[in-house]
Amino acid sequence: MKKYGLKPEYIKRIQPNVGAKRIEENVQPNLVKRQFKTKGLNQIWCTDITYLIWDNKRAYLSTIIDLFDRHVVAYHISKINNNKLVIDTLNKAIEKEKNVTGLIIHSDQGFQYTSFEYKAICNSKGILISMSRKGTPIDDSPIESWHGILKKETLYNNNIISLEHYIQLVEEWIFFYNTTRIKNKNRERFLF
Repeated sequence: MKKYGLKPEYIKRIQPNVGAKRIEENVQPNLVKRQFKTKGLNQIWCTDITYLIWDNKRAYLSTIIDLFDRHVVAYHISKINNNKLVIDTLNKAIEKEKNVTGLIIHSDQGFQYTSFEYKAICNSKGILISMSRKGTPIDDSPIESWHGILKKETLYNNNIISLEHYIQLVEEWIFFYNTTRIKNKNRERFLF
């Protein structure tokens, strides 16, 4: 079949998502270099997206945590993994914290983080962009670990009945994490 260019009819052609490509010129160097401890709030934020999957349905959670005490600065959940998901999360964080000039925001090299819009917002607010090396999740280990804890304590410990129920559990857990489950004695505030 290959020799004659024949393909079975039942195979669905997957169209590439041209809007979801990393823009190589916007890839930034790794400013954090696995130095995940800071001396105060709003010095380094770490961000990433994780999947919330239940019964073949999927939602996406974009999270920003502060590396000083690992509290969630902002998060956003969407059914679509696109630039808007990350931009909405970033805008929530900026609105909440106000003075972010000089702050470093660290992420992987996902297409959302290399977009021109993301770069423009960071530049306009004086935020320095840092990115892990390609294919090196250990460079983002605080946020990767945080997403692992979230899934362990929500997905695996509850009788979830739907994706909406799962999303509700995630939102309740984030509130609990920020207000009750204190990880660090540096923590004094944070209510959503």
